[in-house]
Amino acid sequence: MLPVYQQVLSFIAAPDPGRFEPLALEVFRHQAHTLPAYREHCRRLGIDPASVVRMEDIPSVSTLAFKYGRLASDDAGLAALTFVTSGTTIARAERGTHIVSHPEIYRASAIAHLRRMMFPDRRRMRILAMHPIADRMPQSSLSQMISWAMEEFGTDRCECVADRIRVDAKAGCDFLLAAQREGAPVCILATTASISALFAHLEAGNLRITLAVGSRIMDTGGAKGQAVPLDAAAVCDRARALLGVAPEYVINEYGMTELCSQLYDATPFNSDDHAAPNERVKIAPPWMRATAVDPISLRAVSAGEIGLLRFFDLANVSSVSAILTEDFGIVNERGDCVRILGRAGLAEPRGCALAIAEFEAAENQQVP
Repeated sequence: MLPVYQQVLSFIAAPDPGRFEPLALEVFRHQAHTLPAYREHCRRLGIDPASVVRMEDIPSVSTLAFKYGRLASDDAGLAALTFVTSGTTIARAERGTHIVSHPEIYRASAIAHLRRMMFPDRRRMRILAMHPIADRMPQSSLSQMISWAMEEFGTDRCECVADRIRVDAKAGCDFLLAAQREGAPVCILATTASISALFAHLEAGNLRITLAVGSRIMDTGGAKGQAVPLDAAAVCDRARALLGVAPEYVINEYGMTELCSQLYDATPFNSDDHAAPNERVKIAPPWMRATAVDPISLRAVSAGEIGLLRFFDLANVSSVSAILTEDFGIVNERGDCVRILGRAGLAEPRGCALAIAEFEAAENQQVP
C-alpha cells in the first residue's frame, strides 16, 4: 500500500467518493500515531484510534488549539512551511501556527480547486494580486496560495500591489486601466478589505473601468480590516458598476490558516449547484467533507439545519484533518455545499472537542 501522503495526493488527482471514508480513517490513525498531543487527547477521551470505524467518531480539534501547541507530524523537515494564524484568543495574545510538512499536498489541493472554481474555462490571464505574495509575507497561507495561482494560471503580465503594510490601490487601478486598453481579461485576487480599497480609489477619482469579458474576482475574507464593511452582495454590485465584472465572476473564497483546502462560491460560471446571488453556497473540494454539528454535544445535525461547521480535510494529512471552526452554517447531505452564516462569537463552544487545558497538558507531556 502507498504511504498515506501519496494516497492523499492520488485522491486529489483522481477523487473517488467511495474511497473518502476509508482514507479519512487511515489519515486519522496516522495522525493519532504521529502527533503526540492529538494521541494524548484521544487517550484522555478514551478513544482507541484502531477501534474507530466511522468518520463521525473521529475527534475534532478546535481551530483555537493551533494557538496553544504544535500540531505537526514528527517528520516535518526543511521543506515544511509554517503559517501563522490571525487574531487572538480571549485569554492570550499568541498567534497560532499551522506547520505543513508536505507543502506539495497543500499546493495540489489549492491548484485543483482553483482550477474548478476560479478557472473552469482553463484560461491563463493577467493576475492582479491585492494581497502580498509569498516572498513578501511567507507566514501567510493565503500569500502562498496566491503565488501558486499566479504561477499556474497567470501570464507574464501579473502584478502584486500589496506588501505587509499597505495596498497600493493606485497601482492596482493603473494595472486594470492598461488591461482595459489592451482588451485583456484579468483575474483579481484580493481580500474583501483590499478590493474595498480599490473601489474607494475608483470612486474618489470618479473612475469607471470596463474589464474584458471573462475577467473575474476572487475575494477572500469578510469585514476584517474594512472601515465600512462590504457584504458579498455589495462586492458584486460595486464590481459590476466600477469594473464591469458580472456577479457570476465575483467569487468569494472561504478558507483559514488551519486548513489546506478552501471553499468557493458556486455561481453559474463554475457550478450547477449555484443558488440565488443573495443566497450563495460554497463548494468544498472532493477531498474535504463538511458537517454542521450541535455546539454542545458536537453531534451532527440533520442536513439543512444550522450548526457549528466542522471539516475533515484530507489535505491536512500532516497536521490534524478533523477541524472544528467557530463559524455557523448549513450543510447539504453530501457534505460538499455549505452556506456560511457567521461567527459563533467570542464564547468557546462548551463541547469543544479539544479542551484547551487538556491540549496544553498533552503538549507539555510530549507523550512518545
